[in-house]
Amino acid sequence: MNTIRLSLSGMSCAGCVSRVETALNDVAGVISASVNFAEHTATIQGDVPVARLIDAVGNTGYGAAELKGVEDEGEKEAAEMAHYRKLLQKAAVAAAIGVPLFVLGMGGLLPSLDTDGGRLFWFIVGGLTLGVLVYSGGHFFTGAWKSARHHNANMDTLIALGTGTAWIFSMVIIAWPDWVPLSAQHAYFEAAAIIIALINFGSALEMRARGKTSEAIKRLIGLQPKTARVIRTGVEMDVAIDEVRLDETLRVRPGERIAVDGDIIEGHSSVDESMLTGEPVPVQKQQGDPVVAGTINKLGTFLFRARRIGKDTALAQIIEMVRAAQSSKPAIGRLADKVSSIFVPTVLIIAVLTFLAWSNFGPSGQASTLAVVTTMTVLIIACPCALGLATPISIMVGVGKAAEFGTLIRNGDALQQAGRLDTIVLDKTGTVTEGRPSVTRLVSTGDWKQDELLRWAASIEQGSEHPLAEAILDAANDRQLTLLDAEGFTAIAGRGVVASVQGRRVLLGNRQLMRENDVETAVVEEVAAALTQKAQTPVFVAVAGDMAGVIGIADAIKGDSHAAIRRLQGLGLKVVLLTGDNKATADAVAQQVGIDQVFADVLPQDKAAKVASLQQQGERVGMVGDGINDAPALARADVGFAIGTGTDVAIESADITLMRGSLHGVPDAINISRQTVRNIKQNLFGAFVYNTLGIPVAAGVLFPFVGILLNPMIAGGAMAMSSLTVVSNANRLRFYKPGAES
Repeated sequence: MNTIRLSLSGMSCAGCVSRVETALNDVAGVISASVNFAEHTATIQGDVPVARLIDAVGNTGYGAAELKGVEDEGEKEAAEMAHYRKLLQKAAVAAAIGVPLFVLGMGGLLPSLDTDGGRLFWFIVGGLTLGVLVYSGGHFFTGAWKSARHHNANMDTLIALGTGTAWIFSMVIIAWPDWVPLSAQHAYFEAAAIIIALINFGSALEMRARGKTSEAIKRLIGLQPKTARVIRTGVEMDVAIDEVRLDETLRVRPGERIAVDGDIIEGHSSVDESMLTGEPVPVQKQQGDPVVAGTINKLGTFLFRARRIGKDTALAQIIEMVRAAQSSKPAIGRLADKVSSIFVPTVLIIAVLTFLAWSNFGPSGQASTLAVVTTMTVLIIACPCALGLATPISIMVGVGKAAEFGTLIRNGDALQQAGRLDTIVLDKTGTVTEGRPSVTRLVSTGDWKQDELLRWAASIEQGSEHPLAEAILDAANDRQLTLLDAEGFTAIAGRGVVASVQGRRVLLGNRQLMRENDVETAVVEEVAAALTQKAQTPVFVAVAGDMAGVIGIADAIKGDSHAAIRRLQGLGLKVVLLTGDNKATADAVAQQVGIDQVFADVLPQDKAAKVASLQQQGERVGMVGDGINDAPALARADVGFAIGTGTDVAIESADITLMRGSLHGVPDAINISRQTVRNIKQNLFGAFVYNTLGIPVAAGVLFPFVGILLNPMIAGGAMAMSSLTVVSNANRLRFYKPGAES
């Protein structure tokens, strides 16, 4: 299945979204299509020729072009900047005509229509205003015509009808002033010009503000270097990034960004992965370690072999994941789109009713004039731009902000649902704990020193593949201990290992191994019991029949797990530990991190059932796991959080991927979700209230009571500013900082 992105042109309101989405979804081979009004893009999943998709968009009256890569994104951004400058220019031209007319009119300095000179003046003004409508407002009329040809109506329809009616009515008044009483002889050229100026200016400001919402994507794209230094036939050379081939050897020098994903084959260094994981501390890298495209090499130089290139790199996958999430819609957004799709036709009906009401029941001598003014005001103020921007603009900022801190949200529904969770289920191994055993304590007896005890233990474990052996060898390596030669290595299943070192028989294993070989363990039993109570495994070491000491090994709890769990509880969430380990170990871990409810001895295939049982109790459940063994439970949960790394972000079973591997990503995601949904609701409330209150006032419901009619120019300004308000409110999310609990 392919993912295709299109850049869209001609969309002017939320009503356009529904029509374009419907047209794309109707194309054979399309599995899903989502239109982002804030970004003016469409994301299509399916196997279908791009040309067919572009034709489908064209048949609805809009334009489309494929977005293939970074170059196309740059062209799109440049085109938007050019459009921004053009809108400002159009606004200035319209204002140059409208503002002087408005000021002179307010001062009573404009000639009346009852003289030949006055009528000539107004004919000239009418011609200039027509020029404004053509130059500054031509795109509204063109858009309205295209929509009409396809039996649609959109924001352009409302603006074109409103300003066009004002101009035609004014020209009729000038040509045949005797048709209306002297008190009603007023030309509305200044209203038409200023409305065009205000809407263009508001659109320009909105576009400028919208550009800030996609800064997360721009920063991610900016992480990709343009060139890479490869070694071919023994010669180092710089090549374009898209010329790098799989399994090629690349060199990275200090301060350079890593070009593609790969594995170090020579050298060592520290790498700053903060822009991908949110983790500020550089990561030490040596031979065999993976490196990720877009991260920064700090001090050393090294060679690495390209393992993933192009769209397969972790960075490319992150960009696509963030982009797809920004283009997706939560349930609350789909509701807004449905409302918007019927909004414009409804407004047109209200405008017709307004005209008829004022024409038939308006004040004598002013009915026709007031009918035109109120109808024009209704058309102008009712444009549902703010309604269409309310959801996608907040989603874009929220998803982008989460990505900055190493939390990748796959879709809008996950973003909305995360803030509604009331229970978080945590897998133990690799989630609360490090996921690999490590030596936590060394206790020696008699004349044995700790380093010697560890040295002898590691020496006989050289031939073992047991996870506990790996922990002992890692500890010896960390202390830079020189190992001894071991002979006669024998592994005893369920007990431990036996070998000879320097002619002395060494036993390493559990209590049962010691008892079977008549080794007295009383001297270390108190220590062993204490280790067991702390969920640590005691490993006994005996040399030549005497107890040498005990080594405590445990899957260590991550340093920040306790703090992250306290944050979750502070957000009002119930936290549950779910593990396949025995109850004693699970209870010990839960006690250390502050978890009250524990499900232990749970097989991987039964974890999903535990999540389902919590859901059946009416709880909204989030599951946090490693995305592999926990895949069924992650998929079953209302929101699945996968503990991932910067080199493995494509975990299909999870809704949200925590790239840092830290549980702090969970409260961060929940906070961002809550703030984003709150922001969406604020935007929708403001947009609905604006239109709900604005349309009746524009139609003149206050006139019979207080004699007030809304000026069409004020309506135009209010409509333009409503969209800018929504975008500005969404951009407040950009100032979110992790740990800002809500």
